[in-house]
Amino acid sequence: MFIQINTDNQVESDHERDARLEGQIRQRLARFEERITDVEIHVSDVNGPRGGAADLRCTLEARVNGVQPVAVAEHGPTVDRAVMSAAKKAVRALDHQLGKLTDRKGH
Repeated sequence: MFIQINTDNQVESDHERDARLEGQIRQRLARFEERITDVEIHVSDVNGPRGGAADLRCTLEARVNGVQPVAVAEHGPTVDRAVMSAAKKAVRALDHQLGKLTDRKGH
């Protein structure tokens, strides 16, 4: 599973943070690892320099073999919170989508 984390020009890039988040995302999505080929994450600052609570937006797209990609979005006060909230939401969406697929196949 390839994970790519992108930030806009309002969010400082931090290799240590990105590596930590990548590890946490891998852990969260571990049970889907055989099905997921890529995870692309985009973090942007909604309010720019004005600031504000929960002004960081994270979109996460997981590309899954054999089905449409799963895309979710979440907001948070920090990059870590926004990304991990999006990862939790992605797990629920993957459970739902892959569960429907299993139900259709009768397994």
